[in-house]
Amino acid sequence: MPASNMSLRRRAFVVSLGAAALVAPRRAAAQVSVKDHAGRSIEIRDASRVVSIGGSVTEIVYAVGASDRLIGVDTTSLFPEAATRLPQVGYMRQIAAEGVLSLRPSLIISTMAAGPAAAFEQLRGAGVPTLVLPEDYEFATVLGKIDSIGRALGRETAARELIDTRRAEMTALGTRLAGTTARPKVLSLLSISQGPPQAAGRATGADGIIRLAGGANAITSYDGYRPVTVEGVLALAPDAIMVTAQTLRALGGIDGVLNAASLGLTPAGRAKRVFALDALLLLGFGPRTPEAAYRLAAFLHPELGLGDPK
Repeated sequence: MPASNMSLRRRAFVVSLGAAALVAPRRAAAQVSVKDHAGRSIEIRDASRVVSIGGSVTEIVYAVGASDRLIGVDTTSLFPEAATRLPQVGYMRQIAAEGVLSLRPSLIISTMAAGPAAAFEQLRGAGVPTLVLPEDYEFATVLGKIDSIGRALGRETAARELIDTRRAEMTALGTRLAGTTARPKVLSLLSISQGPPQAAGRATGADGIIRLAGGANAITSYDGYRPVTVEGVLALAPDAIMVTAQTLRALGGIDGVLNAASLGLTPAGRAKRVFALDALLLLGFGPRTPEAAYRLAAFLHPELGLGDPK
């Protein structure tokens, strides 16, 4: 090989080495570790393609400003309205792993309310980080979900600001409720139009929001929802009846609710004390829970003059 060609090649090699030295070495993706409901550390390296399962989870993703990460949601993700336009993976309690995986997610976020367990084992087995968060009906759990989702999505500052705002709102409501010793008895009902109404007992979203609003659940003898008879309704003698806005519309308004299961014969029925609110807002235990608690508290405690939430 001629010396001149060798020289040219050597110079080109040296130049290429110099150029490479000027390029920053490729960094591995940042990894975040977030605890799930069981205390396991879920390692998250890529949060760019998120499937959210559960209305409260989806609300939080939007509230911390990470909606651009969402590639799919479940059918309970109804707020904000923009979430309903995303690809859906089915009802949160009947998730099929194949449908979720078909969206090629890099991260799945849900709560313990989602299922079945076998589907989530399949998702984990496919190697997709799956963050399942606690689900109960305490306000502290709402704040914990916001914190975990904020860290998982790299939105810690936004999550902290949201937590501080919502905590201040609940503290202010608690201060107002401290001014009364009244605890009106509330009967929360679902599925009124299809057979015996289902009444909410302990360990339900209804029970949780009633307590936050300074009321007392009329049902204290069981957990979850169970059918209640006409005799049972009358024996409970609730001061107020709580339903979702969807149920209220389906029954044609307050009179339609009171015509069911002899509810009109209760103290609440005689006074037409029926409270209704959108199901996800009322029972979802997400970032809007302080608003729901405030609205219910204003209804249950007119003596406090709470008015509309600010």
